[in-house]
Amino acid sequence: MKKAWLNWSSGKDSALAYYYIQKENLLKVEKLFTTVDAASKRISMHNIKKELLLAQADSIGIGLQIADISTESSLEEYNQKMDEQIGRFKNEGLTHSIFGDIFLEDLKEYRESQLQKENIKAVFPLWKKDTAELIHEFISLGFKAICVCTNSKYLDDIFCGRIIDQKFISELPENVDPCGENGEFHSFVFDGPIFTKPVSFRIGERQRQSFPSKVKKWDAEFCYLDLLPES
Repeated sequence: MKKAWLNWSSGKDSALAYYYIQKENLLKVEKLFTTVDAASKRISMHNIKKELLLAQADSIGIGLQIADISTESSLEEYNQKMDEQIGRFKNEGLTHSIFGDIFLEDLKEYRESQLQKENIKAVFPLWKKDTAELIHEFISLGFKAICVCTNSKYLDDIFCGRIIDQKFISELPENVDPCGENGEFHSFVFDGPIFTKPVSFRIGERQRQSFPSKVKKWDAEFCYLDLLPES
């Protein structure tokens, strides 16, 4: 069986992608891979602490590879560090890289082009699937996730900190994708069929943050929930 690594965001899409890979039983996932901000030691968009990321990997039962990359890094610096990590995975005999993307064509093309340089195959188990059906399947399978970030352009802050269940989905505005595929919200998965035990956490403060951007199309205001590891 060919070996792969799973690009792990800590959220629902990567969790469901791994579930699909397990079900198909065509690839063996050897590593989870996550980039973490070098300064804060958190997953950038999800704002998840490294300790919780490690707790997820422990419950899933797969080794975790973390790349510390500053959010201030240029695209060239980011690509260089990613190329180095891809090279290390290749030297370990890994031939496939798994993503939870659903329909962002430009992102898919970028990932494929970066991997092709090392002759690594990109795999997208959720690609082009209906996002409404996916989120309902996610919930019906017994996955449990909490919304940890909302894009203030699309969602009121009250959505941040809510459990992602049928009520949450039914109350999303019509212009918000059910899976948040356009970056409307992000999640932290803490239980489900890929876990051996629930990941424990405490709920901290909810804060809105602004990120001035020179690129007009980039959204710049978000609400974050601070999840805290159980002491």
